[in-house]
Amino acid sequence: MATQHSRTAARAMMAPAVVLLLGWMLVPLIMTLYFSFKKYLPLRGGDLGWVGFDNYVRFVSSSSFWPSVQTTLLIVGAVLVITIALGVLLALLLDQPMFGQGIVRILVIAPFFVMPTVSALIWKNMFMDANYGLFAYLWEFFGAEPVAWMSQASIQSIIMIVSWQWLPFATLILLTAIQSLDSEQLEASEMDGATTLKRFWHIVLPHLSRAITVVLLIQTIFLLSIFAEIFVTTGGAFGSKTLTYLIFQRVLESQNVGLGSAGGVYAIILANIVAIFLMRIVGKNLDK
Repeated sequence: MATQHSRTAARAMMAPAVVLLLGWMLVPLIMTLYFSFKKYLPLRGGDLGWVGFDNYVRFVSSSSFWPSVQTTLLIVGAVLVITIALGVLLALLLDQPMFGQGIVRILVIAPFFVMPTVSALIWKNMFMDANYGLFAYLWEFFGAEPVAWMSQASIQSIIMIVSWQWLPFATLILLTAIQSLDSEQLEASEMDGATTLKRFWHIVLPHLSRAITVVLLIQTIFLLSIFAEIFVTTGGAFGSKTLTYLIFQRVLESQNVGLGSAGGVYAIILANIVAIFLMRIVGKNLDK
């Protein structure tokens, strides 16, 4: 058992890391709150004083605010559905014995380690370019008119790019969960005459519920702040502007730090609402 002395020593050794982590999180948050109540224009007069809640009212009353929130939630929801559904299928396939299984698993997981800007540029120029992209050649081969993905299907393009990047993460987590499944339980159900679909629905899927919950929570946290993929593909045009991109425009393009800071507070509120919803509705699986 740990003694009082050892517990005190452990706390003392952890204290610097905890203080650094708290500072890393609290200092930007405090500065965001501070500037959200000020009219601060770095290139147009600097600090122009306190404005109270004017920045919050201006940001939420902007014609771009609610469409950006809807776009954000649409992208997050679609990516979650795609990555979890395909992740389960890929995890089941990768769990089967095959030639070169280790190499196949590495190739499937590899896209997760590609930088978001790089993967977005690859998709934009190599696959989705209306003149020279692979999809354009496929469309022409089947006698169809090539699609200008970035303008005609901007949301779908971003969902496709982000799903491709996050699918390996979901697959890896779900594959680990499948490998921990008791094979004797599956064999017993097979001997009792259960079909493959029934075994999946009543045994495999309930076993994956905790892993699916982890994937949901982690991916949602990162997807709510999606930015790089939009920046290098559509630039926020054609209805693809998310809340994060709207904040970027207010801070850097409009040089209005106060207005952008108010948007950052709204983004924090949105992230907490979504996180609480997921923890209450889906996160209960972690307690089972």
